[in-house]
Amino acid sequence: MERLELIGLCHFGLEAVLKKEILDLGYEIASVEDGRVNFLADAAGIARANIFIRTAERIMIKVGGFQAVTFDELFESVKALPWEQYIPKNGRFWVTKATTKNSKLFSSSDIQSIAKKAMVERMKQHYHLTWFAEDGDDFPVRIFIHKDIVTVALDTSGVSLHKRGYRRLTAKAPISETLAAALIMLTPWNRDRILVDPFCGSGTFPIEAALIGAGIAPGMHREFTAMKWTGIVPEHAWPEALREASDLVKADVKLQIQGYDADGAVVKCAMENARAAGVEQHIHFQQRDVKDLRHPKKYGFIITNPPYGERLEEQQALPALYTMMGESFRRLDSWSWYVITSYGDAEKYIGRKADKNRKIYNGMIKAYYYQFMGPKPPKKPRASKENM
Repeated sequence: MERLELIGLCHFGLEAVLKKEILDLGYEIASVEDGRVNFLADAAGIARANIFIRTAERIMIKVGGFQAVTFDELFESVKALPWEQYIPKNGRFWVTKATTKNSKLFSSSDIQSIAKKAMVERMKQHYHLTWFAEDGDDFPVRIFIHKDIVTVALDTSGVSLHKRGYRRLTAKAPISETLAAALIMLTPWNRDRILVDPFCGSGTFPIEAALIGAGIAPGMHREFTAMKWTGIVPEHAWPEALREASDLVKADVKLQIQGYDADGAVVKCAMENARAAGVEQHIHFQQRDVKDLRHPKKYGFIITNPPYGERLEEQQALPALYTMMGESFRRLDSWSWYVITSYGDAEKYIGRKADKNRKIYNGMIKAYYYQFMGPKPPKKPRASKENM
């Protein structure tokens, strides 16, 4: 088991961002599918991927793949997989989720039940047992079926990776941490540039930007299911990955990140979350309405998740809100604006057609990431030899 095929799950439409993160970690891409990036790594890569990757929902080990159009084929193919290489005889194993699309096998509950029985039969043959106590560590299994092709994987993350551990308080309709990080990474923003979120809610965009700017790995302060899989991941892999992450933190970095919201209680919630994330010193939060949005500096970034109007009474207020947004944004005429929303008339009321538009799923909601590009800042003059 020196080389494993790992699977990173991500939001649909953001596979390219996850792919870049994996390549930056030094791993080889095996394939890219909708919502998934498969890559090759050693066992230590399980620890590094869980701790460092910002845009994946889960990191999984691919146990096997095959075609199945009947439940008999599913049973025999799952049984043929080398489960004993992964799960000890006291391990607790179950199929936590099965998803199927455009396939002859479509009952998730039946897929889960049959796969579990097949795993038990394989384990019986290997361990020469007729019954398993399953009182050891957890080994959750996930199954994906698309066009009759079955992928079987072990979930190394456990709790979804979007749960960094800092968002203890939430505002209405929060954006997930992984999605926020991916949307920031789709922009040219870097730690030397200003970033403002005028609808900061519980603070996810500013906090994720601060984590990126300060070089703080998102998984440094949480646990993962695979931490107990000493038969798969060497025990030293986790502390080594954490030491690597600690060495990359830029404690003395100066960031220009602001989060505003019209609701004072929501701002307090964002401040508390920033403290929990350890980045409160990098963000200025303030109660401020979008109509009052101003900034003295040029060439900044607005990255925001404004109200969508999911309820009928909220929809009636959206034209005025998005008109106000456009007016405020235009005061910052040298800035770039990035807006994720499911509101179909966003461009109409903002008063400008987006330079780029990317379809994104925010949970089950189909949204669009509108990208309004501002001018590039002038290049800084190179220091002359006399000044060196």
